Amino acid sequence: MNGLTVPALVEAAGEKFGDRIFLRAGDTTRTYAQTREAAATMAGALAALGCRPGDRIAALMSNRIELVDLILGCAWLGAVVVPLNTALRGRSLRHVLQTAGPKFLYAEPELAKHAVAAGHRGVVWEVGGQHAPLPGRAEAIGPAPVRPQDTAAVLFTSGTTGAARGVRCPQAQFVRWGRNVSDALRLTPDDVLFTCLPLFHTNALNTLAHAMTVGASCVVGGRFSASHYWSQVADARATAVYLLGAMIPMLLAQPPGPQDRAHRAWRGLSPATPEPMWKPFRERFGVTLVDGFGSTETNLVIGATPEEYRPGYIGTVRAGFCARVVDEALDPVADGTPGELVVRSHQEYAFCTGYLGDPESAPDSWRRTGDRVVREPDGWFRFVDRIKDVIRRRGENISSYEVESAVRSHPAVFQAAAFPVASELAEDEVMVAVVVRPGRALDAADLARHCARELPPFAVPRYIETVLALPLTETGKVRKAELRERGVTPGTWDRSAERL
Repeated sequence: MNGLTVPALVEAAGEKFGDRIFLRAGDTTRTYAQTREAAATMAGALAALGCRPGDRIAALMSNRIELVDLILGCAWLGAVVVPLNTALRGRSLRHVLQTAGPKFLYAEPELAKHAVAAGHRGVVWEVGGQHAPLPGRAEAIGPAPVRPQDTAAVLFTSGTTGAARGVRCPQAQFVRWGRNVSDALRLTPDDVLFTCLPLFHTNALNTLAHAMTVGASCVVGGRFSASHYWSQVADARATAVYLLGAMIPMLLAQPPGPQDRAHRAWRGLSPATPEPMWKPFRERFGVTLVDGFGSTETNLVIGATPEEYRPGYIGTVRAGFCARVVDEALDPVADGTPGELVVRSHQEYAFCTGYLGDPESAPDSWRRTGDRVVREPDGWFRFVDRIKDVIRRRGENISSYEVESAVRSHPAVFQAAAFPVASELAEDEVMVAVVVRPGRALDAADLARHCARELPPFAVPRYIETVLALPLTETGKVRKAELRERGVTPGTWDRSAERL
């Protein structure tokens, strides 16, 4: 398993691609050779400040060069980086800090205060501070003798359906991500990758490995802005972009303009893209969206390519992995039948080794994903819903994803989230929270009639509520637990009280 560690990847890329541009972040540009040197000197700076292999170093900062240096420097030293969601506060921040137990914290000054208030008692380094571990403040050191199975990072799940869990990501998992996604996207040394997703998220973090695998350039941007996105893509001279399905309707809702095509990007990785938006997106922006299944715990198990895709489907099983669809008893179901996706890897250490506080997972075991999918007879997989988001009404399982797709197809709807609320007759009622498209007005009864034409009767929402914005995580996932907790309000429209 030679080469299945991050230091080996950094060294090999530095040797092979040398003076080629690897990274642009803010005002900093680094070649591959400079990146290798930065990783080695960051590791030296960390060691000089008392950090040892196996120590956990939490990070609380936005997308910036210091975070990239910390990620690569920790891997080089054999320490464990724990990049945290910068939106965490109070109880949620206290939970991840207690779970991770970091010995050190590297943070932007204001975020460091939140961490200390939430209970962090270890060493604190502030970005820009006198004692911050910056490359160049210490001698470069050689890479630690890390193994492919050694933990390189702890990444916390988003916590949309429960308490966030710390995923132990081994060194080899990042290398495998680089190989698998660069192959799926058909990346070459001539490509420029652009991501504005946060580096505490596996999607953005692994973009570094995608680039290193083939010698491409990577541009790390700031926070996502729908109104400025294509100008940022153009400025980056990007040929490949990284998106999330939740960002697609936001971009399509922007007024058309010359910026829509004034860029070089022609394909993008975009998990969970709503099927009705796939074709309009390509026609307007000239970007082919490539879907796939991969989680913080796994890898690119199922995916499409720019040449082989099917709108509304996540793809087919990729080489080195297995996937099946099972029922509640974990028995396989027939093709065309919804069930839970379980996955398995034949690529050693391509998956996480477990969660903090849990025993290590068997590397060759089947892993439950919590996703409800359908496998077609020809091997293509279609996402149905998160199992915890399935709505049960009148004996029928209703996909919130399919309800949302129907609601979003109404011309006045910008965004939508479907979720269950209590029924007087047991089981659930279907409720949707809707954000109205700018410049449009929405009549709830008209939306219900629209849904009745698009959905089976049992799936048509009973409750419709217009909201200014949906509660989102930093990576664009809807916090449905928050919507369920709020439930029906005095301003909610009730279909049972109307004659449609």
